[in-house]
Amino acid sequence: MMTFISKKLPNFFALGLFAILLFIAIHIVPVSALTTPVSNAAGISFALLTGSAGSPFFLITAALLCLTPVFMRLPKKTITKVWIQFGILLVLSFVTKTVLKHETAIPRPYTYELQRLHLVDSPAAFYALDSAAKDNVVKEAGVYVSPWRLRSWEGETNYSFPSGHTIFAAICVLFWGGFFIRRGKYLLAGGLIIWATGVGISRLWLGMHFPSDVMGSILSAAILYFFIPEWDENAKKNKK
Repeated sequence: MMTFISKKLPNFFALGLFAILLFIAIHIVPVSALTTPVSNAAGISFALLTGSAGSPFFLITAALLCLTPVFMRLPKKTITKVWIQFGILLVLSFVTKTVLKHETAIPRPYTYELQRLHLVDSPAAFYALDSAAKDNVVKEAGVYVSPWRLRSWEGETNYSFPSGHTIFAAICVLFWGGFFIRRGKYLLAGGLIIWATGVGISRLWLGMHFPSDVMGSILSAAILYFFIPEWDENAKKNKK
């Protein structure tokens, strides 16, 4: 059991750094009111960050990360093991995110803004609408809200907790960050942590999540990683 946990320590170290950096960023990066004007520079930056961890572009991010052991010319068995582990983690995170959103049923922050704009009576009233009616309400908010934010509102009318984008970013840091640290690729690990922090902040800036949603996603990723198997690459060598 201790060997199983010790193998995961670099991964939890990477995730811990991400959690600390995101916590600090949440408290020092100002998130303006959702109806304030947005510059194109800010809009593009946050849209790219959130898009890199959302459907369908998360597949590109995942594919690039999966190619790193190939570029590092690791043995085929190691590459296969890494891909299987990451694949299991991706599936578990998707299932966990879906179940938690349904069970917690926490309204997204922007639904409170819709209430403040008198477009719905309450967040609960918004979620009681069918999909077409939700889309119409969000479109009405376009008079007051920047298109950079409105694009996300239109595409995601489900519940808030946890942040699916952040849980994806968290498992990338947890798995690949640990992978890089284990092999002395500290710059790659650091870059990954900074990217993930940007993803988390982008979700707050867009009005899609509360701080508790993004921090909860990190905790969810940490718990899920205990269910990922570890294979001793030296076991067969020792038997010979």
